[in-house]
Amino acid sequence: MDRPVVYDAVVVGGGIAGLSAALVLGRARRRVLVIDGGTPRNAPADAAFGFPTRDGTTPEHLVALGRAELEPYGVHFLDGVVDGVLVDGSEERTGAWTVTTTDGATAQGRHLILASGLRDVLPEVPGAREAWGRGLLQCPYCHGWEVRDQALGVIGCTDASPAQALLLRQWSADVTYFPHLLGPVPEEDARRLRARGVRVVDGAVRDLVPDEAHDDGGPRALVAVRVDDGSADGERVPCIAVFCEPGADAGSLLVASLGCELRDDGCVATDHLGRASRERVWAVGNAADPAAHLVTAAGDAYRTAVAVNAVLVTEDCAAVPDTGGVAGESV
Repeated sequence: MDRPVVYDAVVVGGGIAGLSAALVLGRARRRVLVIDGGTPRNAPADAAFGFPTRDGTTPEHLVALGRAELEPYGVHFLDGVVDGVLVDGSEERTGAWTVTTTDGATAQGRHLILASGLRDVLPEVPGAREAWGRGLLQCPYCHGWEVRDQALGVIGCTDASPAQALLLRQWSADVTYFPHLLGPVPEEDARRLRARGVRVVDGAVRDLVPDEAHDDGGPRALVAVRVDDGSADGERVPCIAVFCEPGADAGSLLVASLGCELRDDGCVATDHLGRASRERVWAVGNAADPAAHLVTAAGDAYRTAVAVNAVLVTEDCAAVPDTGGVAGESV
């Protein structure tokens, strides 16, 4: 019977970071498999911005372009969600990873590259999930231009939220900061918000009020933020878009089974090359950095793939017994 293919690298996740790593390794003539579950972090967004030559491209089209570019290099794809991994310690394939998917498929690889992204943990505010990607946003650099010069808001989720409100003021003169559950704004933050002309509205955010007139079935646009003010109806503050700093959760069945060390923000801890705490496991993109944008995720994945190939070269050398002859010479 034919032995199963052992890939040089199995890339888990087919977003921009995973495709970038696969592109570098494919061009290095490595055997590469990309396993993708089809749920990218930016799927709710209408378009992806800030990527030179592709500014404003839909996330789906961006991935399709990336996949097409990998075809000449023999990169393989497998649709599925990885739910487990183990090490094959047999003599023939010492240390190869065996990856399994939820639908029963398996694949083996010498190295694993985690490009599985993360799950955004949104504030527990009614309407937040429905508005995510359109009325509720994270990055002003990604989406600030599209909502410029309109009524905008920032929900306090972390200590960095006042700074996010200060930043958002660059795109609109009408910005409201909602401390929400963070409590009173520290005096220095309050002074800086006043200096930038950012309004502060105290009280817990009760809900995000959707724009019922423009509901196309996707993420919901907004018309207002409703805040508890002691009245039955609450105070409605006009906002067509609200920004927040969501929490990050890069945990998955795969990460759990690997036992990789995690950072305080929930992402996989790596060194400067993308190497995780488990041997022959790497992490790129949002799996390792929740703040990584498309360009930085692609660039970091490129660097990690170069490092992976260098390690593979070292392993290839160690796997060949030294016969004492000259390389390329018959002995």
